[in-house]
Amino acid sequence: QQVLAYESGVADQVDPLAGSYYIEAATDRIEKEAMEYITKIDQMGGMTAAIEAGFVQKNIQEASFNYMQSIEKNERVIVGVNKFEAKEETPIPLLRVDPIIEKSQTEKLSKVKATRNNEKVKACLKLLHNAALGNDNLMPLIIDCVKEYASLGEICDTMRGVFGEYKENVVI
Repeated sequence: QQVLAYESGVADQVDPLAGSYYIEAATDRIEKEAMEYITKIDQMGGMTAAIEAGFVQKNIQEASFNYMQSIEKNERVIVGVNKFEAKEETPIPLLRVDPIIEKSQTEKLSKVKATRNNEKVKACLKLLHNAALGNDNLMPLIIDCVKEYASLGEICDTMRGVFGEYKENVVI
């Protein structure tokens, strides 16, 4: 109830659902803003061009900054963050892998690699590599690699060899 009351703004209206005026007005506003944004992107040459120009990233960064500013200034209420906060901090448990388990898993992986048919694994990974160069659906080939006991690392390395690693184009 607190989330609805404070975060949606629905409680700012006397009777927000009376005749659905409030809901209709909100829907109309959102639709208008979305169409303006879509039109801007279309005028830039589409989404790919907008991303390459840094338009999308810049808008996300600005929206994120403005959103956080409004929370910090208490202009926007987020239940549990700047209103009705918990009295005590709840500790977040960190996952720590037991060195014994890590050693055991490493040994199991080594055993799988030693007992699998490495020629079939190489052949599956080669097929995956070649398909990744085109526009084929890679999922069936990834499943074939898994069936031959290719490791996640080997599959990812194969795909990285084709696609590289994603590096965000940072816009300032």
